Parts: sequence; C-alpha cells; structure tokens
Amino acid sequence: MKAPIDFYFDFSSPYSYIANEWIDALAARHGRTVRRQAILLGVTFTAAELKSPVSYPIKRDYSLRDFQRSARFERVPYVPPETFPIPTQNAARVFWWLKETLGETAAAGWTRAGFRAFFTRGVLLNDATALKALAADAGLDADAAERAWSDPVWKDRLKRANDEAIAAGVFGAPFFVIDGEPFWGNDRKAQIEQWLTSPF
Repeated sequence: MKAPIDFYFDFSSPYSYIANEWIDALAARHGRTVRRQAILLGVTFTAAELKSPVSYPIKRDYSLRDFQRSARFERVPYVPPETFPIPTQNAARVFWWLKETLGETAAAGWTRAGFRAFFTRGVLLNDATALKALAADAGLDADAAERAWSDPVWKDRLKRANDEAIAAGVFGAPFFVIDGEPFWGNDRKAQIEQWLTSPF
C-alpha cells in the first residue's frame, strides 16, 4: 500500500486553505491518502528565523493580492478576513483531539470547516465563542471541544506536532512530504502531481 501524503498546515494560512481544497482529489488520483498535520506557523518561522510575508511592508500588498489570485486560479471561494493573521492554537488543538480520538476523517472534516469559516466568512478562530459555535455547526459537542483546547493533553500534542514538523524540515505551510520528498507551497501542485506520476 502506498504511503500517505503528509500535509502540514496552519489554520491561518491562506495557501494552506487553498491546498486543502485540492490535495485529497490529487492524492486519490494516485492511490494515496492524506495525513494532515496541524501546526503553528509562528513556531516554525521562529525555528527557521523567518517571518510571515505579510509582516514585511514590501511583501504585504503583493501577498494579499496573491492570496486572492491563487484562490481564483483554483476556483476556491475566498473572502479576505478583516483580521489577519490570527492565532490558531485552539483550532489546532481541536484538530489533534479529533484526529487521535475519532480518526483522520473527523480531523479532515474539522480542517475543512475551520478553513472555510475563516477564509470565506471571516469567523475568528481565535475567539472562543466563535470557535465553539463553529464546533457546533460542524456537528461536534461544543463544550467537549472547548475542554479539549483547554486540556494540557492536547496542548502538549500540538507542541509535539510542532517539534516533529521542525525535525522533519518543515518551515512553512502548506508543506507536503511524499515518500520522504518535501514540497513547500500551494504553487507546488504541478510538481507534486508529476512526482506522484513519475518521480523526477
């Protein structure tokens, strides 16, 4: 059986949102599944001595334009959030709670719900009330989700996920690892497709 594609993402990353909309179909075309890994970009940026492109004045306007253009290119709905970027540790802890108690499918559903909420409706994933409402809308027990993101167990699991990502060489998102081969960025889609067909 072919190994899953590891997909590292942050809920506050527009490019991760776009990639999340195409990665499952691409993987399925090549007999693969997707193993999602929620991380915090701020942690990987610190490890790599990097900053978000929107934190540089010369890059900010271009980046904001490119987020929208990239979404249009993939025919993915995108409404620029009024507040951006945002802290996403609570959404990521809910992801790990779901992944390790209910499995990959439940975690993937939460990933999709979180991305679409933030990048099409501006739902602030860092606001506890909004996040609980989103959990309920996604069919989860909202109180259980709140307990999970406050639980040291899932706080530690996210910390380990960040540490493991850095150890694997992850320094941004989306980041994909296919049979040990790393690909960084939503714009690597064509290369990923080719690699899965015939590694070059």
